[in-house]
Amino acid sequence: MAAPILEVENLHAYYGKSHVLHGVDLSIGTGEIVSLLGRNGVGRSTTVKAIMGLVDATGRVEFKGQPIRGLEAYRIAHRGLGYVPESRDIFPTLTVEQNLLLGMKGKRPGRWSFEDMYRMFPRLRERQHTQAGVLSGGEQQMLTLCRTLMGDPDLIMIDEPTEGLAPKIVELVADYLNELKNRGISVLLVEQKLAIAMKISQRVYVMGHGHIVFEGTPQQLGANAQVRREWLEV
Repeated sequence: MAAPILEVENLHAYYGKSHVLHGVDLSIGTGEIVSLLGRNGVGRSTTVKAIMGLVDATGRVEFKGQPIRGLEAYRIAHRGLGYVPESRDIFPTLTVEQNLLLGMKGKRPGRWSFEDMYRMFPRLRERQHTQAGVLSGGEQQMLTLCRTLMGDPDLIMIDEPTEGLAPKIVELVADYLNELKNRGISVLLVEQKLAIAMKISQRVYVMGHGHIVFEGTPQQLGANAQVRREWLEV
């Protein structure tokens, strides 16, 4: 693994009195795609929310060698950690281009431009002056991914980006993720579709009951029928 850009150790997270994460350990290397797999309800989304400072948590979270646990989410974002929630939080009354502009967080242009977004997702170019609220689900997902990227993150955490999308759009998302890796951007992908995770990831983690039950390469997971049967298959 390349030098870690994100290190998480003994992460516990809570919703009120509900103890959801029970000592999660994981790390992401610079320019690495890592997938976090598991069934619904095991704590995958809570893990990325805890890293992002959106839920109560304890433990060690370091990003680019600096502790970030306890910081407000916007401060974490300004340090270069991007987050794409499953809910696709677009601004519905603003146009596609206005949404992308907001993603820049007031900073000068980084390594990504509007043209880069439109090249990766040509449909957004066609819809650049359309209000985001009337876009299809797939178009909104493209926009959410691109808006986060306009903030020029060094690591992007993406929660279920292919949920409910047509196969063609899923392929576009996979191409998008590979382009991030090619530009040296790290990715933590929360995903249920095993096929896409196995295809694009360098490493995978499997979660069960609020902790990590497997860590390895896609090839190692593919060879471990017991882990797949116990923790992934429906």
